[in-house]
Amino acid sequence: MVKINGENLDIAGKSVSDYLNLAGYDLMRVAVELNGDIVPKWRYAETVFNEDDSVEVVSFVGGG
Repeated sequence: MVKINGENLDIAGKSVSDYLNLAGYDLMRVAVELNGDIVPKWRYAETVFNEDDSVEVVSFVGGG
């Protein structure tokens, strides 16, 4: 299991971009932290989740 924003999900083996697309995130409006390190956007497709990874996905929201 991979813990994403506090929820355990069975997504080990999937890439960051695969997960973000499946979950409906806008890739241009999120930041991803994997095991305490920020994942650069250009590495989303090549970064694969492993069992017991801890992930935080933060969405940016504009406002005024």
